[in-house]
This record gives sequence, structure tokens and C-alpha cells, in this order.
Amino acid sequence: MARTSHDAVQSAPEVVHDSADDVGKPDIAKVERVLSVTDEKGDHMNYDRVDAEISKYANAVAIDISPEENRRLKRMIDSRVLPIMVFTYFLQALDKGTMSFTAIMGIRTDIPILADNSKWGWLTTCIYIAVLIVEFPTNWIIQRVPIAKYLGFNIMAWSLVLACHAACWNYPSLIAVRTLLGIFEAVCQPTFLILSSMWYKRDEQAAIVTYWYMMNGAQQIVGGLMAYCFSLIKSPPSPLRSWQAIFLTYGLFSFFWGLFVIWWLPDSPMRAKCWSEEDKKLMVERVRSNQTGLQNKKFRPYQMKEAFLDPQTWCYCLIAICTTLPTSGLGSFSQIIIKGFHFSVLETQLLAMVLGVVIIATLLSSTWLVKKTNQNLIVMAVFVIPSFIGTIVLMTVRLHDKATQVGLLISYYIVLSFWAAQTLSMSMLARNVAGQTKKSTTVACNFVAWCVGNAIGPQVFLTRDSPRYFIAFATHLGCYVLLVLTIAFLRFNFMLRNKAKDKLVSQVAEARDDHLVHAFDDLTDKENPNFRYVY
Repeated sequence: MARTSHDAVQSAPEVVHDSADDVGKPDIAKVERVLSVTDEKGDHMNYDRVDAEISKYANAVAIDISPEENRRLKRMIDSRVLPIMVFTYFLQALDKGTMSFTAIMGIRTDIPILADNSKWGWLTTCIYIAVLIVEFPTNWIIQRVPIAKYLGFNIMAWSLVLACHAACWNYPSLIAVRTLLGIFEAVCQPTFLILSSMWYKRDEQAAIVTYWYMMNGAQQIVGGLMAYCFSLIKSPPSPLRSWQAIFLTYGLFSFFWGLFVIWWLPDSPMRAKCWSEEDKKLMVERVRSNQTGLQNKKFRPYQMKEAFLDPQTWCYCLIAICTTLPTSGLGSFSQIIIKGFHFSVLETQLLAMVLGVVIIATLLSSTWLVKKTNQNLIVMAVFVIPSFIGTIVLMTVRLHDKATQVGLLISYYIVLSFWAAQTLSMSMLARNVAGQTKKSTTVACNFVAWCVGNAIGPQVFLTRDSPRYFIAFATHLGCYVLLVLTIAFLRFNFMLRNKAKDKLVSQVAEARDDHLVHAFDDLTDKENPNFRYVY
């Protein structure tokens, strides 16, 4: 009989192997089962592993929730949780992206050193270096504190830092506030991935992640319009420059939003005082079928080790780097690139708004295709194709008349189609990684990679290479090639894993958990023979 670990879980070898030779050859003597110390049948939850708050609300076995009841519960969650995630992410993207809009609002004139593209790029890079440093501590904290309160505190902190941008008149002070902005904004995406998997069923999560992530596009639209309005401020007679006014306004508004988040957003279904005890129990049961758990405050070292040894962790990291490196550069230099097509300042501000429309259309259409086809990775690969085409056009076509001006602008827009891969990858991470410590570790690794890509992105846009930026776009092409290869490997790996689990469950009756008894036992995706990967 397999030995029992200190967590009261059978410590048998993994059900799924990483090498192609091992996949599909499960050793029945090594079946990994979650058993109680006192009950070798393992036919009830292991309360030594289940989070204490969850154990008060979770039923012993899965409860059948009718479609009507499920829709009612989802509407309640959508009305309370989803707007907070969507609007908070919008504010975070707007606050972080404001520097890009101020590029043509006079800040580079008032602070002459910013005319150097390398110096300007560092104002974005330093944000992601800060996030890189605090990402693991942030994820460690998120697993252990009331998540809504922690999110609200960080919103208020970054809003004050944003307002302080208005007082900066030299390069060191700008670097300082941008670094602090990165430290406090690091909480945003990891928190939303946890919230998405905490409140929503697996088949809903791709859409939910898309809804809040497409706020990157919404901030381009609203940010462009607001930047144009603030550009109308003239100093003198105004005591504030237009770029100072926009930083102050956004900072103060975000501060009051942070207070609202603390008051309005529940920390978890179990702590949602706004709903009845019966509804809270149903909300917990509603996500049981995810098999990824809901919350667990206990740190399990073996799960961290498993996360580091799991190929899917590093595939998500590669996807993050290959998508954020182009994203960051194109975002930081969007105004400068478009203006390089010989558009006026006003035209540049307004055309930047179209970027937001393209991003939103890309994310919504890719999510719709995933829902229709149930093919995540294939859709990701398809949406990389326009990025290849647009980038090649930008590298090879010279601007010489009105027709090429329009053509280059359209090419720049379609390059952004690779954003679909970034969003779908995050939703797959939320759905395919189980075990709270493993998920926190994988999320942290993913956003470390996210930071690396974002930090490098602006640095490949060299001043001497303007206005065509051949080196930058060649780097982007390399990213797209690596992205497609990673997608292909991940699909092949998940197919093999699912086949191995199917074979195991068909051969060993004890491996089946038809009533989802162990769904909240904080098992990893590899430990749980009933877990299936989405690809």
C-alpha cells in the first residue's frame, strides 16, 4: 500500500508523466488516490486538507444544481464581482498607460531628457522590473489575506503614486514614481485570475478573463478621447500643464474607487455577507466541478516543486514573454509610431482610439470562436497569422504617399491580433492548474515572464532605428515563431496527459470520483486522476 504523507494524502507517483514514452502507461500499483488516514476507501472529503472556511459550506458530495438555479447564481455573481474586476482592470490599464498618451502632450518638451527613446522606454521598463521583484511575495500574500481588502488597499496606493506624477519635473523622480506604480499594480492580474477561478465555472472562465482583459482596449479608446480633452488645456493661463492635469485627475478618481472596492467586493463566496447562507453554499458547490479548488491558505512545498517541474508552467511563461514583448513596445510607442506615419497630433490621438477597438474585437471574436469550437490552442495559433502579415508589411513597405500611409496604419492595427493568445493563455492557466500552492506558484511564474516581456519590449525600439523600427519588428517576428511552436507543444502535451488519465480511470475503479468528493481536497491537476486539461 502507498505510504501516507503528512498531508494525509496518498503519496503515490504521478498519474501523468511528462515524457511521451511514459504517457499512456499508468502503473496500477502506483495509482494516486486521496485517502483519509482512518478511511482507506477515501469516500469522503479529507478534512485535513480542505480549507476550514470551505468545509463549513461544502457538501460531502456534489449537489446537483439546476440550470435555472445556476443562471440565478451567476447573475448574482455577475452583478457583484464582475463589474469590480472589469472596471478595476480598466483603471489599472488607464493609469499605467497614461504615460503613453502624455508623450505628445508636452511632457517630453518640459522634461527634455525624455526626447531620447531609450530614456522614454525605461519609464515603462521600470514598472515591470518592479513587478518582477514583488510578484512572488504578492502571490504569497494573496493566498493568505482577504483578497478584496488587499486589492482595494493596492488600488488606493497606486492612485496616490499616479497623482504624484504631476509633481515630477526630472527623470529620477519619474523613475521613482513609475517603479512604485509597478509595485502596487502587481496585485491586479494575479488577483483577477484567482477571483475568476474562485467565482466562475471552468466553461465560463475564458469569457470572464476576456471581459476584464479587454479593458486594455477600452483604455485605448477612452484614454485617447480623454487625452485629447486634456490636450486642450493650455498653460498659461492654466497653472497646470495638460499632462499634470491628467495624472492628478486619474489618481484622485482611482483612490475613491479603491475605497468602493473594499466596501463592495466580497473576499470569497464564504465571506459574502450580501447573500444568504444557502446561496453561499450553492456558490461553493457551483465551482466544485472545476476540480481546481476554491481557496486554501496552507502552503504545500511539494506543490511548488510540482509547479516548477511541470512543462505547462514554462509554456505559459513562454507565451507570456512572446506576447507581452510586442505588446509593451507597441503600447509604449503607439503614439510615436502612428505619428511617424505623418499624422498630426490630433489625428494621432484619435487614431490611437482605433487600437482599442481592434483589441476588443480581437479578444471577443477569439473567445467566441473558442466557445463555438472548444479549441483554445488552435484559435490562439490562428490569431497569430495576421500578426505575421502586419509585421512583415511594416518592415518592407516604405511610406511615400497617402495610400501607403493608410496601408501601414491598417498593418499596424492587424499586428495586434496576437493579443488573443495572451488572453486565452491566462484563462487556460486558471483552468488547467489545480492545487492552491501550485496555482499561486504558476501564476507568479507566469507574471514574472509577463514582466520580463514587458520590460524588454520598449527597449527594442531604438531611437536610431526610427521611424521604421526594423530591429523591433524583426524581434516581434521571432516572438511569433516561438509562440506558435509553444502552442503546438502544449496541445500535444495536454492530449497525451488526458489520454493517460482516461486509460487510468478505465482500468482502476478506485481512481474514479464520480461524485466529486475530493474536489476541494487541494489536489494538484497531476494528483487528481479525474482532472482533465482544457486545450
